[in-house]
Amino acid sequence: MSTLVLYQLVALMLLTAGLFGITKRRSLVGMLIAVELMLNGAGLSIVAAAQLTEANATLGQLGTLFVMGLAAAEATLVLSIIVVVFRRFGSAKTGDITTLKE
Repeated sequence: MSTLVLYQLVALMLLTAGLFGITKRRSLVGMLIAVELMLNGAGLSIVAAAQLTEANATLGQLGTLFVMGLAAAEATLVLSIIVVVFRRFGSAKTGDITTLKE
């Protein structure tokens, strides 16, 4: 088994762990962590494919830096939304947030 296949399998495991976390977690913070796992899996896949093929390795690293920047911006925005939801509903669990303000 080649090194690229091993890296891609690890990236796929991160992606599936993130998908499982999004579907099974009941708290907003847990869902955020699951999305971060998925983005890390995508970054690993991009870097591995660029390093271990004839593609330009620099482009793979730049793509991963873009994904990491996107993840940081997304985490900042989602955490601020979680703070607002917690102040409004008193909980960050998805089951407790069933009504919208009319």
